[in-house]
Amino acid sequence: MAKIGFIGLGLMGSAMAQRLLDRGHDLTVLGNTNRAGLDAATARGAAEAGSARELAEASDVVMLCMGTSDHVEGRMRGDDGVIAGLSSGATVIDFGTSLPASSKTLAAEVEGAGAAYLDAPLGRTPSHGREGQLNIMASGDRAAFDRVRPLLDDLGENVFHLGPVGSGHTIKLINNFFAMTTANAMAEAFAMADRAGIERQSLYDVMSAGPLRSGMMDFIKAYAVDGDPENLAFTIRNAAKDVGYYRRMADDLGADSVMSGCADAALNAAIDGGRGDDLVPQMVDFYADRFAKRSGD
Repeated sequence: MAKIGFIGLGLMGSAMAQRLLDRGHDLTVLGNTNRAGLDAATARGAAEAGSARELAEASDVVMLCMGTSDHVEGRMRGDDGVIAGLSSGATVIDFGTSLPASSKTLAAEVEGAGAAYLDAPLGRTPSHGREGQLNIMASGDRAAFDRVRPLLDDLGENVFHLGPVGSGHTIKLINNFFAMTTANAMAEAFAMADRAGIERQSLYDVMSAGPLRSGMMDFIKAYAVDGDPENLAFTIRNAAKDVGYYRRMADDLGADSVMSGCADAALNAAIDGGRGDDLVPQMVDFYADRFAKRSGD
């Protein structure tokens, strides 16, 4: 089996590391400020690296699951970065949601070190990661993808190769733009029903009986009607980041995105109001409070 280095053991990264350990892989890990995921991995036999370079030197495949492009670039570059420790023929996989332009630049730098770079953003939740049921949107060098495909199959139920490097992150950003725009529309719909004196359950019964029915609608309904926000365990802060990345990507492409503007404004207003760590379904409360303030309630 390939020796794997894993950087970024938050909720998703920790779940994936545990899955890899379940499958018997040799794992070296590197954490950040919160040691919970790192300690859980080392307790099961994973080795802890002192730096990203040290981790890369010990690995055939380096996996990153981090929050932003800046975080990825910070771990990849510099004297103690991943690139400095890569061996010829190694493969780097970015599982986070990053800017396509950043992925393309890093891919060129990794190739200069004799290694390959894949962007492979994820769909689904940490619980799916723990069970090896993720959706994996990989792109980059096809030969490198084929080499690491068995590892991706250990982690994902649906594994795609989508074309040249950056394609995976492009599709993920389009996907998340659509998801967060839909989530915000449904959250506002429930809050508007409140203002009109309509029961939320009645609104859902009618909307879900037609072509509007979707998984995202049901995620928002689970909180708006049933009081459970955990069906979509994705923070408002992360949602705003992804929509913001989508808008930056659109700008890089010379495209003036119209639809993303509303979701971007709402999510950032919620963050400014102290709701950044709330989950996306709780945007229902943001809209309800906004409508109440407008009417002077």
